[in-house]
Amino acid sequence: MIHERRARDAMEALKRRAVRLIGVGFAVALALVGLTPLPAAATEQSAVPVAVAARLVEYAGGARLTFDLSAPVEGRAFALADPDRIVIDVPEVNFQIDPAVGRPQQGHAALGALIKSFRFGLLGPGKSRIVIDLNGPARVERLSTVAIAKGAQAARLQVDLGHCEPAVFMQTVKEAEQAPPAASAAPPNEAAAPAAGPPVIVLDPGHGGIDGGAYGAGVIEKTVVYDFSEELRQKLEAEHRYKVVMTRNGDEFVSLADRVRIAREANAALFISIHADSLPETADVSGATVYTLADRASDAEAARVAEHENAADKEAGLQQTPDDPGVADILFDLKRRESRTYAHMFSRGVVGEWRSAGRLNRNPERSAGFVVLKAPDFPSVLLELGYLSNRQDVKALTSPEWRAKATSALVAAIDHFFAAQTGPEPEAVAGAPAAPAIAHAPQADDKSGH
Repeated sequence: MIHERRARDAMEALKRRAVRLIGVGFAVALALVGLTPLPAAATEQSAVPVAVAARLVEYAGGARLTFDLSAPVEGRAFALADPDRIVIDVPEVNFQIDPAVGRPQQGHAALGALIKSFRFGLLGPGKSRIVIDLNGPARVERLSTVAIAKGAQAARLQVDLGHCEPAVFMQTVKEAEQAPPAASAAPPNEAAAPAAGPPVIVLDPGHGGIDGGAYGAGVIEKTVVYDFSEELRQKLEAEHRYKVVMTRNGDEFVSLADRVRIAREANAALFISIHADSLPETADVSGATVYTLADRASDAEAARVAEHENAADKEAGLQQTPDDPGVADILFDLKRRESRTYAHMFSRGVVGEWRSAGRLNRNPERSAGFVVLKAPDFPSVLLELGYLSNRQDVKALTSPEWRAKATSALVAAIDHFFAAQTGPEPEAVAGAPAAPAIAHAPQADDKSGH
């Protein structure tokens, strides 16, 4: 009896250990701790392999990055420069791993001597990606999948990296450039022909999939902005006055060019890109900011935000493509100036409504050269909900009560914007100057100008 009770206690302890493997299914977790092979029924129910752990070990001259999976996968590796990265493409994987595992600890610039950081996530339907940021030139010496335990389906994806000469690294980069890209930004397209019906509002939850965006206090930008956008979509559709299009419908990566393409093909009347910022070195900066497009940033902070958001494709391991000179000519035509003017009108309306719902940045209206705002066909704004580096903002952004108030304020701004368009059209001003200054109510914010 005593032996049976001890055996049961031991089994329960192992089961609890399995369940703690970051929320994976029970059968999968048991397989990963080596208790039993994964049952066929579980395999059928979960066709997508689950990743439950990631580990990095560095040694003299190299490093090994491993991912524990519920089933084996085959990977393809290639290198990209500016910045130096190693990219691993695999079939779709459900990464049940805290993204923080791939980021340096606070106060550290890198995870180790060879690897600066790494990230992972969904790239597109049926495809996931691992991106490894390097401190210096390195190459993949071995990419393999090995069984975790005999007779078990669970497997371990191993990426072995070694230092190499800069010339060797650049050669691997050239080889990758010559091969067909796994994913690329779609070229700009012509706008859809105007269609009868309600105005189309395109909501663009920033980042997604492998591109998590900003991090802070255990919160990841891509999740916060998607939850906000989804609630905003529901409220707008409930009015039965608009057609709402989302650039992504879940945790998936969408390139910057594809976000613009989706809006143009939908014949958007208004484009709103939703984001959340982070300034770990200045944690007292807080509040929402509305950005519009400008050829020159309104200030250094706007330039920093635009540079960060425009690097989203690089974060996902996509090769950058230069702007088409023919498109650049379109960006400065009359239609573009008119769209910019409407965008400034909407920006002022958002700021006015937001005062009753949440905190505003000390300088809530800014402008810069954001890629996702460059379509000339419709007014576009980029809304930074707040800062994930500020405790008060994080508390608000993760609060259902705050989200309800903030989305309602944004709906009111949208309603007023379209109602105003039934009156005289605003004069299109050459060069799209910044909107006139507004007398703002005092904000509980920093005094640094942010």
